[in-house]
Amino acid sequence: MAFLLSIFKPIAYFSLPVILIRTVAASSPIGLYYVRRGLYLGCMTAIATMGIVVAATMSLVGRRYDVNWVIARSFYTLAGNVLDIQVEVEGEEHLGTKPAILLSNHQSMLDILFVGRMMPQRTSIMAKKSLQFTPLGPFMIMSGAVFIDRGNSARAVRSLEAAGELMKNRKVSLWIYPEGTRHLSEEPDLLPFKKGAFHLAVQSGIPVIPIVTENYWKIYRQGFFGTGVVKIRVLPPIPTEGLSVNDVPELTTRVRDQMLDALRDISPKVDSKTQASEQPRDSQTSTIPKESEARPSLILVSFPE
Repeated sequence: MAFLLSIFKPIAYFSLPVILIRTVAASSPIGLYYVRRGLYLGCMTAIATMGIVVAATMSLVGRRYDVNWVIARSFYTLAGNVLDIQVEVEGEEHLGTKPAILLSNHQSMLDILFVGRMMPQRTSIMAKKSLQFTPLGPFMIMSGAVFIDRGNSARAVRSLEAAGELMKNRKVSLWIYPEGTRHLSEEPDLLPFKKGAFHLAVQSGIPVIPIVTENYWKIYRQGFFGTGVVKIRVLPPIPTEGLSVNDVPELTTRVRDQMLDALRDISPKVDSKTQASEQPRDSQTSTIPKESEARPSLILVSFPE
């Protein structure tokens, strides 16, 4: 009897939380939302912990600019399988252009999963300087992050110039969210773009590559976290050689228009009747904390104006 207890007792302890999680997930859509959100954040924590070791090792062997690629692919492999979310990519061959400024639309914290699938090798991030002195700082330094002082215009300009030189000399690309903040709604749309990324592109003569993720309202929104396939379209590189600062507004508008056209083309069409019928259901979930109240740090930050 004692022998049997020694076997089944650990199994019982392990099974209890699994049973509780499955019970909560099956109890209601809201329960499922929180369970899947917890799994997503758990995957993120696991990969972030692994990332410290990976960053330290790869920086020692001279591959610091591939750290983000390794971590991103690892996160996509883990979280994508755990959550049963796959990605279909169109135009991935355009990511072979290096260096480049990679511009992507920003919808929610789930974007990190899609960055994981899309991030090319030798791609770094641009982050505000204050993150350098947080627990993320050592990892970001070891992975070749470029820091910018957003509170000081002169320093910000010097940071942009340094970033351009780094990209050209090391052939390193940068991933940026030009909208500046997250925007998720049932209708596919984009916020106005900030111009910092385009100033960098023009100053350094580096092409811009738009990356458009479809509107995934059908899979993820406040109070709902489902499964499925998400489409991503990589648009052809847009050259900036020969452009001046005076061309930045027109370039910004042109890129945003192209991305918005692609977003509406690859996103599910919204039925006005369906939208109206779902409105009361969404209003019932208003007690759910908004994502901004409990979100992970997204280190792929946007440029200032």
